[in-house]
Amino acid sequence: MTSPMALAGLRVLDLSRVLAGPWCGQILGDLGADVVKVERPGKGDDTRSWGPPWATAADGSRGDATYYLSANRNKRSIAVDLHSSGGQAVVQRLIDWADVVIENYKSGDLARFGLDEETQLARRPSLLWCSITGFGHDSPNAARAGYDFMIQAESGHMSITGEAGGRPLRAGVAVADLTTGMYAATAVLAALRHRDATGGREAGEGQHIDMALFDVAVGWLANQGSSWLSGGVLPRGMGNQHPSIVPYQDFATATDPIALAVGNDHQFGIFARLAGKAEWAEDARFATSAARAANRAVLVPLVEAVMVTRPAAEWLAMLAKAGVPAGPINTIAQALDSAQAAHRGLVVEQPHATLGTVRTIAQPVAMTRTPPAYRLPPPRVGEHGAELLAELGYAEEEVAALLAEGAVARAA
Repeated sequence: MTSPMALAGLRVLDLSRVLAGPWCGQILGDLGADVVKVERPGKGDDTRSWGPPWATAADGSRGDATYYLSANRNKRSIAVDLHSSGGQAVVQRLIDWADVVIENYKSGDLARFGLDEETQLARRPSLLWCSITGFGHDSPNAARAGYDFMIQAESGHMSITGEAGGRPLRAGVAVADLTTGMYAATAVLAALRHRDATGGREAGEGQHIDMALFDVAVGWLANQGSSWLSGGVLPRGMGNQHPSIVPYQDFATATDPIALAVGNDHQFGIFARLAGKAEWAEDARFATSAARAANRAVLVPLVEAVMVTRPAAEWLAMLAKAGVPAGPINTIAQALDSAQAAHRGLVVEQPHATLGTVRTIAQPVAMTRTPPAYRLPPPRVGEHGAELLAELGYAEEEVAALLAEGAVARAA
């Protein structure tokens, strides 16, 4: 007997665009929530045009950017003109329908339409409202837009990314956006737990969740932030080296480079024997983790000289058999096409009305009773507009009038 999905019955209104908010909405949707995405007529979410690369439609024409496809699975789309009174009324009905609202408008923008969190929580105190901004609604920087690149820069992340002495670099994916989406989903579930414990959808306590990309990026500094706060040591860019663990970086071999991650003294002793250098484990300069970190300038060249004597495949086989962590440095294609990814079901294929088939990365959550499910592919702009208006109680003639006046756009 199949269990219901973990979030079955939860209604989520996604008023957000780009990545952090949509990522939160997709997480909730993959876990069973009914997620409705409100987009601008015509253009839709900004990321639909953030190409190349583009998805290719079944007829060979250009589809949405692959960026959009990555974050909008398991959602229904309605295209609404918020500057029209009819569009505002539609969004108000959607808010009344929803358990959770996700939005990333600048502070004050939604208040122009009476669709802001303060107005809506006063109207329905059990509502869960999740705002996502760059710096938080009540901060000195509340009026500033927040994009991932600038947040990585201001939060300190770029100062610790890149080679020693080199230019600061951002991470290869939008980590500030993505981690904010993850934290937002966690906060929504915590708020939902509280609401259910205090009376449920009708009488429980709702709340405003004020997520800021800057807050999350600073919070995500983890051990690097603690290095400064508790140790007085200012972290810097170290390339692929680890500030506290040695050897823990990429090493060239006789063929391809590999990632070697020797995490403790026991593993180092095994590695030293495999390398034909058992004496390293007895050397006071290398015998402990702290000693290896203090003497990295001596140890790393010694390891480099040994690693180039054998091909990558031989090293990886030896290290795996001995239980020493190491792995190949894959391209994204190699990672997604690997037997490991296939076994874990990390690539999702879904039929799509215009693209034929769309492939996205699965939700990385394995649950025995209520696993994620992939019910809907990323929608076209306004694809479910008429369907949703009917569900909201609009009569056929009212739907026709909204479509005619452009308050709600027809499916693109």
